[in-house]
Amino acid sequence: MPRTRPPHLLREVTRHERVVWYVRTDGGRGRRIRLPDEYGTEAFWDAYRAGLAGKAVTKPGAPAAGTLSWLIARYVESAEWSDLSPATRKQRHAVYRQVEAKSGTKSLKAVNHASVLAGRDARKDRPHAANNFLKAMRGLFGWAVARRHVTVNPTSDIKLLTGEHDDVGFHAWTEDEVARFEKRWPLGSRQRLAFDLLLYTGLRRGDAVRLGRQHVRGDEFSIRTEKTGAVVTRPILHPLAVSIAAAPTGDLAFLVTERGAPFGSKESFGTWFKKVCKKAGVPGSAHGLRKAGARRAAEAGATEAQLNALFGWAQGSRESATYVRTADNARLARSAPVLPAPLTKVRESS
Repeated sequence: MPRTRPPHLLREVTRHERVVWYVRTDGGRGRRIRLPDEYGTEAFWDAYRAGLAGKAVTKPGAPAAGTLSWLIARYVESAEWSDLSPATRKQRHAVYRQVEAKSGTKSLKAVNHASVLAGRDARKDRPHAANNFLKAMRGLFGWAVARRHVTVNPTSDIKLLTGEHDDVGFHAWTEDEVARFEKRWPLGSRQRLAFDLLLYTGLRRGDAVRLGRQHVRGDEFSIRTEKTGAVVTRPILHPLAVSIAAAPTGDLAFLVTERGAPFGSKESFGTWFKKVCKKAGVPGSAHGLRKAGARRAAEAGATEAQLNALFGWAQGSRESATYVRTADNARLARSAPVLPAPLTKVRESS
């Protein structure tokens, strides 16, 4: 028979299949206390006993309770943090390191609306960095309010700044740019394979660099996406199959460097692909090529639901609705009857 679990000990599995443990007393009504150490170790049972007493174990060298560093440490041990994508955790870790270096010893009571606003405005010359800071602080204090570490969320009513591409979005490749790239980088080149993977899969660059033969079954591929953690299954279109067969590839990743190794990160791939685009004389980017694929699919008659499935957008997504509406408007304009010429000419200005 399996051993009975000790009282008030809770086990949870995150969507990333990571096991986390908690203590919760007061008949299940009290707040949960995370047990940060591996199950069964001496440190784990020390934390368990401390949790039964209503307090957590303080590790040697740990930040003082009630400080900003202490709150960040609790947050990154939580199940909510584990549920974030690896890319989001990496981005927020970078923000929290900056915050701790400057204000880690500050009391939580001193973190208010004005101080968070000042942190955003200190980065106003780099709008995306300012927004990453604000998003990271929103996540931290939203969790802190839910766990009753603080009573007020100091990030409330603070707006994101307008970034470089926020007004029009990333440039979507035109058909002329697509043709120009294909002419510069023919089938069989690594550059063309990268282009075809982005255009014909609808994957983001972080997923495109991971895609390999292990994800292929028949004429489809399935991969767990980096951003959302969802498993997507999509067809391998004929142009992509031809490109994969013609180009040098790896086994665990189709896209490889000149040395035959997978790209170390999506950032390194993005830097390389921008240089490739520049040599082809196009202003394109990896994300803009994904947008071109969405435009093509919408113009071919794809519905909002089909676009959501192909590009990993949520049901009711604004993105898919925009592409479908634009394609529908273009079709209606082309099919409209030609208006008759005016009977009298409009007088030109002298």
